[in-house]
Amino acid sequence: MRCVACNKLLSDFESTRKSVNTGEYLDLCNHCFHTIQGDAPSTEREDLRDEEIIYDDDDDITDIWTE
Repeated sequence: MRCVACNKLLSDFESTRKSVNTGEYLDLCNHCFHTIQGDAPSTEREDLRDEEIIYDDDDDITDIWTE
């Protein structure tokens, strides 16, 4: 599965993100989803999260790997 915005391959975590309003899969990578997350409430499978992306105020991306 690929991000519909940037065509990046989605992780298992990203590919299971669903819209709360429609129940449809969002098919957006973490970077692209970050731009709309305030307007698009979603459900996520936290058990599949293996990488967390933190965004700072300058939209610089920092990858944090968790166990």
